[in-house]
Amino acid sequence: MLCIAICDDEPAAVSEHKNITSDCLKSLSAAGEITVYQRSDNLLYDITEDGFFYDLLLLDIEMPKVSGMELAKKIRLYLPNVRIIFITSHIEYAIDAFELSIFRYVPKNELASRLPAAILDAVRLITLEEGKTYTIKTNSRMERIPIRDILYIERDGKNALIVTAKGSSKVRKSLQQVYEELDSPEFLYLDRGCIANLIHIMQVREGMAVLQDGHTLPISRSHLSEVKEEINRYWGDHI
Repeated sequence: MLCIAICDDEPAAVSEHKNITSDCLKSLSAAGEITVYQRSDNLLYDITEDGFFYDLLLLDIEMPKVSGMELAKKIRLYLPNVRIIFITSHIEYAIDAFELSIFRYVPKNELASRLPAAILDAVRLITLEEGKTYTIKTNSRMERIPIRDILYIERDGKNALIVTAKGSSKVRKSLQQVYEELDSPEFLYLDRGCIANLIHIMQVREGMAVLQDGHTLPISRSHLSEVKEEINRYWGDHI
C-alpha cells in the first residue's frame, strides 16, 4: 500500500489535491492511504519525531511556518527516497530547488491538466521500483539489492563494488557487465571505473558529482560533458 501525504495551508486546495490523488489511485487500481496536513510543521514533526513513512508527498511551496522548500530539505534526511511533487505559483523555484531531487513541479494555474499526470507517473514509478532489484549470486549466497538504493558502482580489481547507503557488496563481474544487467537509464558512467545512479546526484561541482549523502565522485574530463547533459535531460523531464 502506498503512503501519500498532502500539505497545503489552504483547506480548499488540500481537498482538491486529495480528490485528484484519490482518482489517480483508483484509475491505476492502486491501494493507497492519503493523509492531509494544513500545517507544514505538523507534517515535519510526524516524520522526524514520530517516524511516519511516506512514498509520495504533494507540497505547496508557499506555506507559513515551514515553506515547502525547507520542508523537503529536512524530510530528505529521514526519507531519502520519497518522491516529492511541488505545487507552486512560482515555477522559478524549480531552479532554486535543483539539489532537492524533486520529482515534478506543477504550476497552480495548470493544476487540472498537470497534477494528475504527475501523480500517475510517480505512482507507476514507485510501484515499479518496489520490485526492481539487482541480484548477486555466488555458490554460498544470494543477495537482492533494490536498484533505487544503489548510490554508485566502481571497479575493484576483477570485481564490481556495489555501494548503497547501508554498505557495499562485491560481485565478480566487470563493470560493463553489471551496467548491462542493470539495464536502467538512471545509471551512467562518470569515468571508466565508476557508474553512478543519476537519482542520487545532487550537483556537479569542480569536476565532481555530489551525491545526496555527501559522497563526492570524480568525473573524468571525457565524461564531464555527457554527465552534465544527462543530468540536464533528467531534470528537464521533471520540470
